[in-house]
Amino acid sequence: MFKKIMLGLLAALIIIQFIHPKKNKAEGSQPNYIGNNFSVPADVKTILEKACNDCHSNNSNYPWYANLQPVHWWMEKHIKDGKKHLNYDEYTSRPLRYQYHKMEETIEMIKEGEMPLNSYTWTHKDAKLSEQEKTKLISWAESVMDNMKSKYPIDSLVRKKN
Repeated sequence: MFKKIMLGLLAALIIIQFIHPKKNKAEGSQPNYIGNNFSVPADVKTILEKACNDCHSNNSNYPWYANLQPVHWWMEKHIKDGKKHLNYDEYTSRPLRYQYHKMEETIEMIKEGEMPLNSYTWTHKDAKLSEQEKTKLISWAESVMDNMKSKYPIDSLVRKKN
């Protein structure tokens, strides 16, 4: 009986290897990319590429083990969830309040050590942010917020508290 169960599980594991979700790879330019409206210095761009963009852009770099199921499904769920919360390639298509709030959240998540996720840094050791990189990202997010405050009235950026 145990042997039949194990053979069934092995067969299922082999069959699911042929079922893959579409990869997060965009074609062409990204017209709503944050860098089209706000300055993204080269050092910040490098940090975003190594620690953020796999889950927060339209272009993820997949490691070799992403070709294995159910790992690919698990990764795609993380990517979809990350893009739902913040997508740098769709950033400027969102309302101003959203954009401003996402920079506030970015600062908060970095300060609290919630981003990048521990599950991501286990397999992407270079994505673990140094204190200097955290400071650069926080300063950049603050500069995006300052830029927005200089262009738009504050009531278009934040909701009034009742």
